[in-house]
Amino acid sequence: MSTATETAQDLIHKIRRSTALANRNNLTRTAAYLSFYRRHPEVDWALLAHLVSRNGGWSMTDLRGDWLPRLLSGDKIDAFFAFLERSNWLIFHDAYAQLLLYEQMKADHRDLTHLLPQLGVSRFMIPLWKEFLSTRDATRLTRGLIVNEQQYIHQRVVQQNFYQEQVLQSFPFLAQCILSLNQVLFPYRDGDSAAPPKLIGIAIRHFPSVTERIEAGKALYALLFSHRDTLQKIKNWACQTPHTGSRADFWPHLFSPVRATEAAAAYTKRLSGGKLLAGKPKLYSPRLNEVWADSEQPAADGTDWYRDEKWLDYLDEHGGHVLDPSSPLVSFAKNIQLFFSKPGDPLLMMTQDDYVQGLNLADAGIWLAEKLSRSEEKKDE
Repeated sequence: MSTATETAQDLIHKIRRSTALANRNNLTRTAAYLSFYRRHPEVDWALLAHLVSRNGGWSMTDLRGDWLPRLLSGDKIDAFFAFLERSNWLIFHDAYAQLLLYEQMKADHRDLTHLLPQLGVSRFMIPLWKEFLSTRDATRLTRGLIVNEQQYIHQRVVQQNFYQEQVLQSFPFLAQCILSLNQVLFPYRDGDSAAPPKLIGIAIRHFPSVTERIEAGKALYALLFSHRDTLQKIKNWACQTPHTGSRADFWPHLFSPVRATEAAAAYTKRLSGGKLLAGKPKLYSPRLNEVWADSEQPAADGTDWYRDEKWLDYLDEHGGHVLDPSSPLVSFAKNIQLFFSKPGDPLLMMTQDDYVQGLNLADAGIWLAEKLSRSEEKKDE
């Protein structure tokens, strides 16, 4: 066995070991993405992945917060956490190994893309990494990683019968809104450091659709990187704010990682116009490591998803579905719609006001649902 082969095998083993260590849970994954981005800021996707991973952590802790346990059974909560954790684990397993190989290529000043298949990476990514080594075209690489990772989880998670039946086809719409399955938020501070961070983001209408998730990823990337000043503010917030999984990380005026009321206590309406009503406790949003233990994940199975060259079209700005050119992503003041070419399937850009309205609706909805439920119980007595 040649020395070169031994060295390649050692590198593969080192990358797999480092990836596994950083893939313990949402907190370790989110920190690893940001750490990589700070070492290699030319890789835009790493920052996007960090911010999306934060949102994944908030969704996981929502399952143990004030609202969702009032709507869902314990089995449904466990199934949805399994869905979130498996999806995020798989994306990190595949993508972070690619990032670490790039780090080695950058250090050694040599092309090691021939090792990507040994890491289980789709052949779709090989020419994209080769291209990035010579051109440093972060946009094309980011779009490629978005396509690849959404395809990677599509066959391994989204299309699996268990997740289809237990999560995607049975999850109540109201719970989806509260959980933010269809929302990705980017917090940032704009001037006043004492004020709560502002929020921008995008809502996804049809999560099971791989094409919509790809377009959502591309739209999020454009939203994040199309306005230099806002991008810097988002990066500043991310670097200054440790990720705990609690929504108190970004809005501590509404959320608290400490429960203020008994879990079984009757829910009372707490919000008005994005503020707490006088004398009402904050919404419980726990830290992830206090409500979810690390879980063992089975090995990544499945075959290479890349069978059709049509997916190369998604590397273009308007590839796949055509975004409405009249909807500039840099306009953050309005609720902008990015329309697909297929009528009726818009991505909705979210502003801070949209998020506040969603919280108010959920707060009132849960209060009303519990009130009606108690009334029915009294009738049955």
